[in-house]
Amino acid sequence: MSSNSQVVSDVRSFNRFYTGMIGLLNQHILDSQLSLSEVRVLYEIGQLGKCTAGQLTGILGIDGGYLSRMLKRFEKNGWLLRQQSTADGRTFFLQLSAAGKKLMAQLEDKSTREIHQLTDPLSEKEQQQITGAMKTIRQVLSNDKSGENSDIHIRYNLLPGDVGYLIYLHGHLYARECGYNLEFESYVCKTFYEFLPTYNPAKDRMFIATANNQMVGAVAILGSSRHLAQLRWFLIHPDYRGKGLGKRLLQEALDFCREKDYQKVYLMTTSMQEAAISLYKKAGFRKTGEKHLQLWGQQLYEQRYDMDLF
Repeated sequence: MSSNSQVVSDVRSFNRFYTGMIGLLNQHILDSQLSLSEVRVLYEIGQLGKCTAGQLTGILGIDGGYLSRMLKRFEKNGWLLRQQSTADGRTFFLQLSAAGKKLMAQLEDKSTREIHQLTDPLSEKEQQQITGAMKTIRQVLSNDKSGENSDIHIRYNLLPGDVGYLIYLHGHLYARECGYNLEFESYVCKTFYEFLPTYNPAKDRMFIATANNQMVGAVAILGSSRHLAQLRWFLIHPDYRGKGLGKRLLQEALDFCREKDYQKVYLMTTSMQEAAISLYKKAGFRKTGEKHLQLWGQQLYEQRYDMDLF
C-alpha cells in the first residue's frame, strides 16, 4: 500500500471511530431536539454577547437562508432577542434571552459531565496526550483552509495581564517589523496609562482575539465625545494574519460604534502600516491629515483617517 493510500485508510479509520465517539458525546444535543448546527449558532451568539446575522454567517460559514430560518425558530421558542440598531434601521443585534442562556447552560452542563465520564478514568499524561493531539489536528488542518481558523474567539472585556501583553506585543512587533525604538513602547505605555483610569464599558470597548488561550489580536474603541470615537491599538499577531481576523475585528469595532450612536470614528497611524491602511480604506475610512515627523527612531508620515458612520 502506498503512503498516500495508507494516509487515506488511517483517516477513514479515525473518522469511523470519531463519528461513533462524537455521537456519544453529543447525546445531550439529541435529547434537546436541537441539531448540532443549531447548537453551534446558539453557542456563538452566547459567546459574542451581541452580534448580527452577518457576523454569524462570516464566523460559522453557514448559509444565510438556513441561518435565517434557525433564528426565527429561536425567537419563536423564546431563546433569542432581536434589537433594531438605532443608528441603522437595517441592522439588527441578536442576543440570547434569559431562556436561551438557561438552555445553553443546561447543554454545557450535560456536555461537561459526558466529557468527564470519558476522560476521568485516564491518567493526567493520557489526558494531555489526547488534548495535545486534538490541538495539533485543529491547527494543521485549519492552515489548509484558506485562512479559516475556528479556534479564534473574541472577548470584549479586559482581564489582568491583557494591557501588559498588548504593550509587549506592540513593542516587540513594531521593533521587528518597522524598526521602532524604545520610545514607541514608552508611548504605548503612556496611552494605556491615560486610558485605564477613564475606561468605561458604556462608551469604550476592547476586542481581544484569542487562540488556545493566547492573545493573537486586538483593537479598541474609545469614546472621545458623545458623537466621536477613536479606534486604537489595532494589532494582529503575524501567525494569524491573512486569515480574515483583522477584517473581523475592524467590523466588530465599527458595529460597536454604530450601536453606541457615534457619528464619526477616527484613527491615527503611519504610512508604514500599509496592510492596516488597506483594511481601513476598504471599510470606508478616508485620509484627512498627514504630517512628517521624526518619531520612534524613524522618519514617518503620521496620518489621520476618519469615517462617517451615517
